[in-house]
Amino acid sequence: MGKSALPVYTGSMASGRKTFVVDTNVLIHRPDAILSFRDNDVVVPLWVLEELDRLKTHSDERGRNARHAIRFLDERGRLGNVQEGVRIENNITLRFAISKPDEVPRDILEDKADNKIILTAYALHNDGESVFFVSKDINARVKAAALGLRAVDYEKQKVDINKLYTGFVRIDIKNETYERLESQGEIDWSEQLVSNQFVVLNDKEHDEEIIGLFRREAGTVRYVDHRMPSVVGVRPLNDEQRMAFELLLDPSINIVTLVGKAGTGKTLLAIAAGLKQVLEDKVYSRVLVSRPVIPMGKDIGYLPGAKNEKLSHWMQPLFDNLEFVLNVYHQHNAKSTEQLINNNTIELEALSYIRGRSLPKQFIIVDEAQNLSPHEVKTIVSRAGMDSKVVLTGDPFQIDSPYLDANSNGLSYLVETFKGQDLFGHMLMNRSERSPLAELAAELL
Repeated sequence: MGKSALPVYTGSMASGRKTFVVDTNVLIHRPDAILSFRDNDVVVPLWVLEELDRLKTHSDERGRNARHAIRFLDERGRLGNVQEGVRIENNITLRFAISKPDEVPRDILEDKADNKIILTAYALHNDGESVFFVSKDINARVKAAALGLRAVDYEKQKVDINKLYTGFVRIDIKNETYERLESQGEIDWSEQLVSNQFVVLNDKEHDEEIIGLFRREAGTVRYVDHRMPSVVGVRPLNDEQRMAFELLLDPSINIVTLVGKAGTGKTLLAIAAGLKQVLEDKVYSRVLVSRPVIPMGKDIGYLPGAKNEKLSHWMQPLFDNLEFVLNVYHQHNAKSTEQLINNNTIELEALSYIRGRSLPKQFIIVDEAQNLSPHEVKTIVSRAGMDSKVVLTGDPFQIDSPYLDANSNGLSYLVETFKGQDLFGHMLMNRSERSPLAELAAELL
């Protein structure tokens, strides 16, 4: 970016503007996060630059985002004096700053970068600026609040998990509407719904339910029969699973999200639908399965062997579902997971290696997607080539990433962002079918 592209800001702070001091994890979460603070001042502490410099050599998503953030700051920093403040996009003033030793509270350690970043915000606060410390780290926000600072999470790309789109609505209808949909297979629908949203219609007179799928382009509700052939030996055990299968088996829907607690069948249904459309229907060339490499508990360290051997440890939950499917599916001589992998029917891939690939005509399953940031989800979904389908599954209340929560993870964000798109389908699954014990654990623990 040339130096003449944006005007240099050389004056004092504009009256009424807020000062947002951003933590390193905000820029790792979203490298261009600074642009979200329209009409305000953004301060990047020098210690944030130090942490970005340390992270830039990493080969994972954090390293890539650190490099992206450094380039972003460098381009804007060359527009003027960043110590005084330089005006960038969205009427934002960008500054780099460092805490002053004489303003450091007594007994506050400065040997940690996190503390130095917070103390930079504290120094600006003492100078009379309206300071907000922005961090994805809860503990950092608590420490900042203890110093009297206003500490906030980075709210961009956050949703209200309590109002997350469910994928279906329940509506009471008259008996004649119930019978007309079942007999005709489709009825016109004028009530406000979003594309690919299910309608569970209840005939109160006879206490019966019927499922319909709304198609926005036609303005109709299509009948969905509760009864359906098994999908490679797997049958839906409740209405939620039946509706999920309808989305998974529809080639016109290119991206599906299945959100729910443990035991609701999210991964099992996705794998069964993928295998059917590869082995029987020949809609896709292979099933590609992946999940974030985030262990629960202490990491087990270096794993020897080739890629598939390394990934097999992290993919074991997917193998468990595959083995269940293969136990009830005896066609095509698919007797083992190894055989499916060896003949390229199923491919295991680390999410780190999906970047840069183009994946045409594949059924792509991303399990445990709640552990991905919105930026990581964008990276994965944008890899889908022509005639591919992407399925993301996960439980927003079981997150292992330290800087994500139920409201800010990429899975929840994608659900709310894609809601209403013709190529998107979603199902919120609440009923566990794994076992009575699993259901009890999900409810009480």
